[in-house]
Amino acid sequence: MERIKFIEVASELGAGTRGASLGIGALKAASLAKGSDFFKRYPCMAVPTLNEQLFEDILHPYAKRIPQVRQILEYTYDAVKNTLQEGCFPVVLAGDHSTAAGTIAGIKAAMPQKRLGVIWIDAHADLHTPFTTPSGNMHGMPLSMVAGIDNKECQVNEPQAETVEEWSRIKNIGIAGAKIDPSDIVFIGMRSREEPEKAIISRHGIRNFSVEELRSKGVASVVHETMNLLADCSAVYISFDVDSLDPEISAGTGTPVPQGLTVEEARELNHSLISQEKVVCWEMVEINPTLDVLNKMAKTAFEILEIAVTARSSNGKLIDA
Repeated sequence: MERIKFIEVASELGAGTRGASLGIGALKAASLAKGSDFFKRYPCMAVPTLNEQLFEDILHPYAKRIPQVRQILEYTYDAVKNTLQEGCFPVVLAGDHSTAAGTIAGIKAAMPQKRLGVIWIDAHADLHTPFTTPSGNMHGMPLSMVAGIDNKECQVNEPQAETVEEWSRIKNIGIAGAKIDPSDIVFIGMRSREEPEKAIISRHGIRNFSVEELRSKGVASVVHETMNLLADCSAVYISFDVDSLDPEISAGTGTPVPQGLTVEEARELNHSLISQEKVVCWEMVEINPTLDVLNKMAKTAFEILEIAVTARSSNGKLIDA
């Protein structure tokens, strides 16, 4: 019988805007405001954080706080791997998106023989590296971490030797080498990417379902096409970044991009995707209540979280979308 387990990763070391570490608390406040006992229904563990390091000087400008980010990824890796090995379905609630690399590494370690597909519901491609990043913020790099990509073909930065060494360590967390093939990534709602990321997407033929395409085809059709694209994958991970939503819904995320998903589209999309049998883990990231009014984003995100988890488990049994 499948059991849900929550993993909290309240880290914001990889973000450029402060406040994402408070997102999990904001979700719980939204649940309490609704009078819901949702967070009492499932076991939960919290990984250690190093957010006090935000007060220290930045020593790696092309991969800010990379040693500390690596530590958080290792903690996340252990938590996800152990949760899967316990026979539970991990629902990861995280601050900034860099920690998704630890989640993916943990899945791969728990299921080393499985080919892992990634559904990335996000306004951004998150395919930068220290060699290409315009900001140095590591929440823009998790997919390159787990795909083992440097993208030196598009190099614009000269990271110092210590940064490159840490980057190599991050790419080898858990099982050494790439955890996924870049061609096994499917983007939904991605609408912001820089030229180096475009080059990776083109090189590997990575599919992106734009918001406009989802709207014209309908969620059910996009879900069907997505699972067909990942037909050769025996396990699938879903990452839901709240900046995939349109900023008109809420300002409560660090990197909003116009023309995103509606709440209804996000609810239907996550409900349908998490119900797919191959899905082994679901993650929600980048809620930042310090940028919000009346905790609006967290209230919206809680609606999506609640419907997604309920879709996955009803008395421990998978239910249909």
